[in-house]
Amino acid sequence: MSVVLRLTNAGVVRGGTPLLADISWQVDASQRWVVLGPNGAGKTTLMSLCAASMHPTSGIVEVLGERLGAVDVFELRPRIGLASAALAESVPPDEYVRDVVMTASYAVVGRWREHYDQTDEQRAYALLYHLGAGQLWHRLYGTLSEGERKRVQIARALMPNPELLLLDEPAAGLDLGAREDLLRRLTELANAPDGPALVLVTHHVEEIPPGFTHALLLRGGQMVAAGPVDAALTNDALSAAFGIDLVVERVIGRYGPRWFARAR
Repeated sequence: MSVVLRLTNAGVVRGGTPLLADISWQVDASQRWVVLGPNGAGKTTLMSLCAASMHPTSGIVEVLGERLGAVDVFELRPRIGLASAALAESVPPDEYVRDVVMTASYAVVGRWREHYDQTDEQRAYALLYHLGAGQLWHRLYGTLSEGERKRVQIARALMPNPELLLLDEPAAGLDLGAREDLLRRLTELANAPDGPALVLVTHHVEEIPPGFTHALLLRGGQMVAAGPVDAALTNDALSAAFGIDLVVERVIGRYGPRWFARAR
């Protein structure tokens, strides 16, 4: 089983404030991880390390077999698919959806002088179609609803056929119907035998798609629990992560197990 991510005692300090501390964590190619925690837990900082857009202050971070600080990150980043709020905000609103997706091949935002052939166009359209967004091909990104933008962002993240796919709060801001539609499509992606290793960040256990195998819980930049999802998502661990006494429930639905949490 190949290792896609390995962090060893990794920490990040900015302005004298520790954002992450002593994180040791490994993601294998066949695994689908969810990262949970409250605001300020360090989830976005962790994703920045995994996306090779930030270097650790201490410890070791290895992404796709390459150690950060000893590799050209501009060669590494096209091997990583990323969908995040920060990336979405950098997309020009007058960019056509087809170009939003295709520019991921060069790990850039905003089309300039890159060359794309028919194969690129066919792959971009196929990804959008599979995510239920094929009809958006000729639309401007700035005219899309939030749910439509989320699907376009995921298609973009998949465009370079990544070895590692990072989804930072993909369901944030969606209404109930759009969220459930997105989770169904993420379930299909998680269950694809040839799909990439997947790490998804969320605040809510209800947004964990069926098919995810492992969970990492953070609080205050430190690990609370990590391991197979059934073992990590306990009442005690989730309560410790969110600082409130919680009860976790697992319900088997049409597409697999779903998780729910409530205060005692």
